[in-house]
Amino acid sequence: MSITRAKSLDSLYEECKDFDLVLVPDAPMASALNRRLDQPHFGPFAIPPRRLAARRREQAEDRLAFLEIIETTDLNWKETSYVVGNILQCWEYLGTAEAVLDYDQFATKATHTAVDCIAEMDTTSTRLTEYSIDADTSVAVVGFKQLTELERSILPPDYETVDPFTEESFDHPPFRILDSPAAIVDIVLDTVTPENAEGVAVVLDAASQYSSLIESALEAADIPYYGGPGFTDDARHRAFLQLLRSAHTGRDTRVGDVRPLLTQLGMPIDIEHDEKRLFDLDRSEVDWLHEFRDEIRSSTFEEAIDAYEGVTDTTIDAFRDELSTLGLLDEAVTEQAVDRLEFYLQSYEVPVDRENEGVLLADAKSAAHVDRAVVFYFGLDEGWTHSSPRRPWVDRGQEFERNIRQFQLLLQNGVDQYYLVQDTAGGTPVTPCLYFEELIDEEFDRFSDLNSLQHSRAFRTTQDGFEREPLDVSPEDVTALSQSSLNTYVNSPRDYFFSRLVDNPDKEHFKEGNLFHDFAEFYVSHPDAISTDTLDEVAAAILDEVDPFLRGVDREVRLTKYRVGLQTIVEFLDANPPQGDGLTTPDSGWGENFFAEYYDQPIDTSHTERWFENTDLGLKGKIDLVHSPTRLLDYKSGSKKSAYSIVKHSSLDPPSDKPNFQALLYLAHQRTERPDEELRFTFFHFLETLDDVVTGDGSLEDCLTTVTYYPVTYEGYIARRDTFTELQEDAANDCNKTFSKVEYEEYSEFLDVHEFPETRDKSELLDSMFARLLTEQMKESVGDYKYVKKGCKQALRHLLRIRNQNYFTGDVDVFEQFVRDRLSELNDRRAGDERFPVLGLGGDPNYRYVDNRDCILEGGSR
Repeated sequence: MSITRAKSLDSLYEECKDFDLVLVPDAPMASALNRRLDQPHFGPFAIPPRRLAARRREQAEDRLAFLEIIETTDLNWKETSYVVGNILQCWEYLGTAEAVLDYDQFATKATHTAVDCIAEMDTTSTRLTEYSIDADTSVAVVGFKQLTELERSILPPDYETVDPFTEESFDHPPFRILDSPAAIVDIVLDTVTPENAEGVAVVLDAASQYSSLIESALEAADIPYYGGPGFTDDARHRAFLQLLRSAHTGRDTRVGDVRPLLTQLGMPIDIEHDEKRLFDLDRSEVDWLHEFRDEIRSSTFEEAIDAYEGVTDTTIDAFRDELSTLGLLDEAVTEQAVDRLEFYLQSYEVPVDRENEGVLLADAKSAAHVDRAVVFYFGLDEGWTHSSPRRPWVDRGQEFERNIRQFQLLLQNGVDQYYLVQDTAGGTPVTPCLYFEELIDEEFDRFSDLNSLQHSRAFRTTQDGFEREPLDVSPEDVTALSQSSLNTYVNSPRDYFFSRLVDNPDKEHFKEGNLFHDFAEFYVSHPDAISTDTLDEVAAAILDEVDPFLRGVDREVRLTKYRVGLQTIVEFLDANPPQGDGLTTPDSGWGENFFAEYYDQPIDTSHTERWFENTDLGLKGKIDLVHSPTRLLDYKSGSKKSAYSIVKHSSLDPPSDKPNFQALLYLAHQRTERPDEELRFTFFHFLETLDDVVTGDGSLEDCLTTVTYYPVTYEGYIARRDTFTELQEDAANDCNKTFSKVEYEEYSEFLDVHEFPETRDKSELLDSMFARLLTEQMKESVGDYKYVKKGCKQALRHLLRIRNQNYFTGDVDVFEQFVRDRLSELNDRRAGDERFPVLGLGGDPNYRYVDNRDCILEGGSR
């Protein structure tokens, strides 16, 4: 099967012009045929059956029937909507209002009540049921199969049918593949102008993101359009509805959830508060909102509108009128009443006055005809597929035939058609509309499998944009990177760029972490100020600070969590107090400490919160605790990571998909102060044993992960006698057995002759020439026994674990060069030599770790 070519409107007109009356499936086709009349015609010429019978513009009778029934009966709103939908749908398919009562499962008391009510109304369906065309009228029916049973009921005994299709196939234009919805919208903006807008149409799924994108783009470009936003799309209407809903959502509503409302109300709140509870926010900007919430339950909808209009200095008369129509205007604004209002607005399209000029935005699931010269088709994906009603009166095969015929007609509108699609969205292939499976005789899963053209996005300037003022200054070079900045930059330079420009809200876990850090710093300086009893007070103080971020039900659980975390920190510092001098830095110690202010005691220690900025290396950071001259410690409230994981995610070639250079960066700085010493970096995950502590079975060792820096190369380390002794005594059994039968000198000579592979992969190492030669050497020295072969594998695994859980001079040397390269690259980009790309050094960024996701177009290197 293929797409059947549709007849042109001119051709249809020629076939129909001699008839007195031409019935067509939809109003756009009727208008198009009527515009082609070349001589005066008495009465209607081309017209849809409903408009012919009603003698008026078609109205949404489901909404009118709903309004009539809720006003004249005791049926609730949801039940009314359900039975009205069934009655009108069955009426359309079977031709009578009472037909639904022939189905026992639908013939409920509510349905009987609604049928009686609707029968008394002057609806289009009633007029259609009662209407008949005079027998002496010559009638042509275009697209007879598109008409429903109710529409066909008005036909006279004799009429002619006109098939809107030819017997030829339609050679459809290629699918033009673009990388994003924004790129698709740009194609239209590159084509349409205010002058040619009347000749352009855009066909799209009205429920898709394309709808709001094209509307906002046309509006920004001052290009007229119609067929777009509805009643609930009005920003004032949305804000008022959100205002009503927010007043009933409880105390856990977040500022970020209602930011659009706050903007509409003229109540700017800093983004740092986005994740805090709105109604516990002590800010003068939202005092009016607090008062409105307190008074709403005793107010009517009309009083709520008055309050909204007063604070916004706007009017929403259309909303007031609709509430009056619904009988809600004088009702109290209860949660149940707001629920009913939301249900109504989601279920029915409230009519709005539109200016019918400019670009036509047509819903792909409505009309089949768009009488415009140039037609753009957006998406053409699964959203274009009709959902056939699952009701016993619906012949689903006939319904599918009706829909696929409409789809074929729709694809052929205009002189020029442009099918603008995405091949993937969010990394997932986009599935073409299911009707293509019936219409295209080839196998395909996505648009690129079909006749298609790949397009890159053209960057255009529609206006002059923001004013620019040239500055006669040179960009200031970045001289040092923190571990967080480096992690972000390596994952996605574009995310790093936006992190310098865009503020982000305070986060609950950041607030908690900072308070735990402050407590640990304070405790090192003033251990005598804290006792077991005091910890309860400290935990309560932390809870009070974090409380704006929490739900009410979380408080008791969090209090226990904080108490256990504090106790674990105290136990560790009591058992392992800092030793020796602190880290030497040019500007040690910085920032405020919550508990220093809380207890009114200053922090005076050279071991805690040590800030460093090493411009020779291009590194900077803050060390939580200098535990000893050769051991740094960092407090972590998150889940514990192994030494293997820490080293893995600091890899450079290629970088990890979760880059984290904290330990490597701090050790690189520390070795400048202790260049020839063995150094350690410990992560203290003080909440790791939370569950165990609650049950009385916690262990401090389970909270610690340590990585070690050895001031030798890896090859030099594994060649040491101590490492050989580990193979004899501390490795797996067969390894111990094998290497205990050889001397250190033989092991050392073998490593002198054969270079250990660069790989960090176990399989590659075990399959390497080095592994085969080691096994042969051990077999020759010990004997050709099975345990020797197995022991060599265990030895290689042991040596690889050393590499993958520690750092050596080569690792830090390479890292230092890596940082210099990144700084040079970063400063070139800051100077404008190139844009900050989306892609990191490892390719596509890990979007789980992107902070400014809304600013970054997924899948784009630019």
